[in-house]
Amino acid sequence: MKRLWDKGQQLDSQILRYTTGEDHLLDGRLVDYDVRASIAHAMMLNQQSLLSDEDLDNIVSGLEELAESFADGKWKIDLEDEDVHTALESRLTANIGEAGKRIHLGRSRNDQVLAALRLYLLDAADGLETLADDVAYALDALAEREADTTLPGYTHMQQAMPSSVTLWAGGFAAELRDDATGIAASRRRLSKNPLGSAAGYGVPGLPIDREATSEELGFECVHEPVTAVQLSRGKAEAGLVFELCLLMQDLGRLAADLMLFYTQEFAFITLPDSMTTGSSIMPQKRNPDVLELVRGATATLQAALIEIMNIPAKLSSGYQRDLQRIKPPLFRSIDLTIESCEIMEHLISGVSFDADNIELDESIYAAGRANRLVLEEGISFRDAYRRVGEDLDDDE
Repeated sequence: MKRLWDKGQQLDSQILRYTTGEDHLLDGRLVDYDVRASIAHAMMLNQQSLLSDEDLDNIVSGLEELAESFADGKWKIDLEDEDVHTALESRLTANIGEAGKRIHLGRSRNDQVLAALRLYLLDAADGLETLADDVAYALDALAEREADTTLPGYTHMQQAMPSSVTLWAGGFAAELRDDATGIAASRRRLSKNPLGSAAGYGVPGLPIDREATSEELGFECVHEPVTAVQLSRGKAEAGLVFELCLLMQDLGRLAADLMLFYTQEFAFITLPDSMTTGSSIMPQKRNPDVLELVRGATATLQAALIEIMNIPAKLSSGYQRDLQRIKPPLFRSIDLTIESCEIMEHLISGVSFDADNIELDESIYAAGRANRLVLEEGISFRDAYRRVGEDLDDDE
């Protein structure tokens, strides 16, 4: 297959496989977004008298048909396509003829790639924000179901102060909502329109309107100057994945607590058999494997963040193809976070606490006793602390 920018000799097949990497496998999620961005670009060209009304109509209908047929499974992005952008343009030109060749006026694959990616990431951020809130709501429901259940609060893995399921679940719910707020804040860098920056130096001689494509696509602003666009690569992606790392860290700590509570030594909670797995050798075992995998996912996200940050860290300005390698860890982070949020929301619905197995050591009320002595006798906290400690030693 001859690619759109081939200048004669066909690309070596081994070079093609290596340079394409995973793009043809990953880019299916970008089809709708590239179609949206391409239609907005074509509309702008038409408004600027750079594209005829007839060509615009053919391009819009042709792109919409390609998006629909892709969703129906009638075509896929092949290795020979390299990526979603070439796949769409080559098929569009094959379907509608000369008009398809005119859509690339005033843009490069560089700003085209980034426009589709940012539109996708904006939607992904919205979905991830909602999912973090969904897990928080599941914890709210658990707290309501277990409103009368007390728990020991731990420091240094020792019973420290009295707590409750309401307090325990409420703490995680609050942090998950904070994670959702952080994800929403990551939109700041994502919502800058790269279209019109082309390969990083604009489109000399063409009267394009970058504000028009921004408004049509819902970007908050135009990314300016054009030379800043390629310098920004990896920053918005890392910003989103950083927030996902914090979310996954909270989910991992929640999973760690639930695993501890599920042990035979604690036996604070029960899980439905349908949510645990069996052992290949021990008939008595029920294992909370899903919680272990959620806990382990934090490492995957953190590794992806480092990968994303390191790829552009020492690059010179302008586009470099190293940046293509940001996509796999980025998509992996998003997918794993979505799956982890969904599974934790589902699992929390099956958690129940067994109050009969939850015992609070008498010493757990020591801090409260010291505070009461301060209020009742007017002594300093240090003296009250010492007296309560001595009383506890005498009781032993």
